[in-house]
Amino acid sequence: MAPPPEGERGGGGCRARWLRREVLLALALGQLVSLLITSTGFSSSELARRGINAPTSQSLLNYILLALVYGGILLYRRQPLTTKWYYYLILGIIDVEANYIVVKSYQYTSLTSVMLLDCWSIPCVIVLTWIFLKTKYGFRKFFGVGVCVAGLILVVFSDVHASDRAKGPKPLKGDLLVIVGSMLYACSNVTEVN
Repeated sequence: MAPPPEGERGGGGCRARWLRREVLLALALGQLVSLLITSTGFSSSELARRGINAPTSQSLLNYILLALVYGGILLYRRQPLTTKWYYYLILGIIDVEANYIVVKSYQYTSLTSVMLLDCWSIPCVIVLTWIFLKTKYGFRKFFGVGVCVAGLILVVFSDVHASDRAKGPKPLKGDLLVIVGSMLYACSNVTEVN
């Protein structure tokens, strides 16, 4: 959606309405994605609780829909690929493995731990972009990452030492799987930018 021209129909007021509509649309789409991620996490946790262990099958529909929608848009616009096809294949394999590992972790730890530990990708992305893309970050961002990492460490210790609440059969193994999957997500996301 292109912004309206500056000089048409009132100038600033029209542009403000357009920006407001863009922000509301972005917020609505963000909430929709958040709802889908939470639904996926809940269903994965529920399937694991019932003894159904099929992490590949659970993720297959997501990748089929992604390929159909993005591939369809790419074909409709008749745009050539911007990089070599094998680059996308490697990127896809990394992302599929990350998704498999995270969905597998639901068999071993609680839904809350998986949802919280999946945030480990944020510090990983910041470190990877700082090293490879030479992105500059200020003190506040590094402080925020430190708070995030401290919270994640507390979640892991909480899972290891909590015997009185509902958790998976091997919470430490599940937590480590989520951390590895989050690191792979970070590699996939940073590589997409590069």
